[in-house]
Amino acid sequence: MSTNNNLKLTALSTKGGCGCKIGPMDLAQVLQRLPKTEPHPNLLVGLDTSDDAGVFKISDDLALVQTLDFFTPIVNDPYSFGQVAAANALSDIYAMGGKPLTVMNIVAFPIHKLDKQVLAEILQGAAEKVREAGATLVGGHSIDDNEPKFGLAVTGLVHPDHVKTNANAQAGDQLILTKPIGVGILTTAIKNDRLNEEEIERVTKVMTTLNKVAAETMAKYTVHACTDVTGFGLLGHALEMAKGSQVGITIEQSNVPILPRVRELAESGCMPGGTKNNFVHVESSVQFADDLDMIERYILCDAVTSGGLLISVANQDAEKLLEALVHAGVEAKRIGYVTDENPGRITVL
Repeated sequence: MSTNNNLKLTALSTKGGCGCKIGPMDLAQVLQRLPKTEPHPNLLVGLDTSDDAGVFKISDDLALVQTLDFFTPIVNDPYSFGQVAAANALSDIYAMGGKPLTVMNIVAFPIHKLDKQVLAEILQGAAEKVREAGATLVGGHSIDDNEPKFGLAVTGLVHPDHVKTNANAQAGDQLILTKPIGVGILTTAIKNDRLNEEEIERVTKVMTTLNKVAAETMAKYTVHACTDVTGFGLLGHALEMAKGSQVGITIEQSNVPILPRVRELAESGCMPGGTKNNFVHVESSVQFADDLDMIERYILCDAVTSGGLLISVANQDAEKLLEALVHAGVEAKRIGYVTDENPGRITVL
């Protein structure tokens, strides 16, 4: 933990964590203007499916997985911020079935306004998670900026036949989520001084936990698709899976793990703008049960930072995978299933 006990990093930015991402609707309008180019024959995963990372085949038994992610402070403690940002960036590699290899730091920092020790602690926190992942720091880039931002560019390795994308879910699959949601609402509460130390430690632990164990565990079972749940919320990332796979997805709201006090804080106004934007984005593609109120619908769209893996696993392996994840200490729950009805849409029961 940091020695800067009086520092409030979250006060230095208007948005925090993955909630500062450009919204899915705005991003889609920008990406559709990119020039159409013939894809390289070795590009296994690119822009087409809104996947977590790019995958480029370099031999018959080896492919590179590449991603980057950075954002503004999500917690006040610099060391914890570095840990969260690193875990979040590394997560994309795990979601693709890969193993992180090298990382590069991405730094924006008000070097003449904040103590240099703050930046040192951010980098130290990130370095711990990089070591835990078994990856190697090889460099980075920094700029002087009024608003601090931090993240990683990550390169990983995967066998071309073992790539997990969000576009291969199959009817009959069961859906498993490996971390609870509500992070965006709770971190907004941190910004507003609404959480005690124990509650801050709880949500920070969720965000700093690598998806390494979950990814290594799922590799032993018949997993058809996977994505990590981050800024676009559970329903936003599930919708990408539904559209990419051309299947229907049913989410059982009562089974979705939610962190303590999320509803209470959401009702009191700790609702991130990104969460509301996510709801607007998915609303036309989601059939909600009539008895779900707006707070419950917003929570399912909450803008998560460093969330869990959403795994679409063959029905015959679902119970075994869930048991293995829980046995390994992962906060996993079965939250729904995949159907061939209503392709490209979500039903919330």
